[in-house]
Amino acid sequence: QYFSIPVKLLDFLCEREVTTIIWAVSAVCIISTLKGFEYKIPHKITKVMFSGEVMPMKQLRIWQSYLPDAMYVNLYGPTEITCNCAYHIISEMDQDDVIPIGKAFHNEKVFLLDEDNQEVTRPDVLGEICVSGTAVSLGYYNNPQQTKQAFCQNPLNSRYREIIYRTGDLGYYNRQGELCFASRKDFQIKHMGHRIELGEIEKAMQNVDAVQRACCLFENHKIIAFYDGDIERRELTRALKRELPVFMIPNAFCQVHGFPLTKNGKIDREKLKSMIKEDYNV
Repeated sequence: QYFSIPVKLLDFLCEREVTTIIWAVSAVCIISTLKGFEYKIPHKITKVMFSGEVMPMKQLRIWQSYLPDAMYVNLYGPTEITCNCAYHIISEMDQDDVIPIGKAFHNEKVFLLDEDNQEVTRPDVLGEICVSGTAVSLGYYNNPQQTKQAFCQNPLNSRYREIIYRTGDLGYYNRQGELCFASRKDFQIKHMGHRIELGEIEKAMQNVDAVQRACCLFENHKIIAFYDGDIERRELTRALKRELPVFMIPNAFCQVHGFPLTKNGKIDREKLKSMIKEDYNV
């Protein structure tokens, strides 16, 4: 209820003198995209932790400008490991437009495997993010086939039983050796003969000043880009052509005023798919 009315949410934070928030990224972005801080600033907040999706750097900078003394923490972890396994405390050293996943919690191990089940350790090489440790769940209820695919023996360990969870997320190590999220394996597409990460297109779109958030889908052999922002499609296309190769430019753009969210606070991609057919006829 409060997240649908940012004014009430900010009133609540101030009246209750809230000091720590642990929100989904989309919830954090609701306040910054709707310019909620121009109404009221919850000065008591000292810790802002977020997870679930990639935090757009533009939205993080807005929070930091109004609450410069707060600690900001990027959390990572799927529900299947109940539910965070890594964290990164954001500092002034983070100048890149990608916030690292960071390091694993105690009793957890987070690492990368390539397509041959070999560990990835070199910088800028993609691998699937895998997790082992005490938080890994037993599997999916009444779904042995999906459990077998995602929960399996660690291929790096032939000495004893060690179940890992294959997250389906792609990651890489940056030049500082920090683990970073790249995209979902589901969002890696083949388009015009090229392998493309939809997350790269979303990042380029969110780097455009007038775009608040972006989300890309691949439907009917077309890249469909949804964006929340005050910019014409032609102008957005011109801006992207300066940053991306031609084969990564979306085939269609759909402007929205706020993204639909799932119950977990993430962008509802299934709803966006239905909007493509119902509202945009793409």
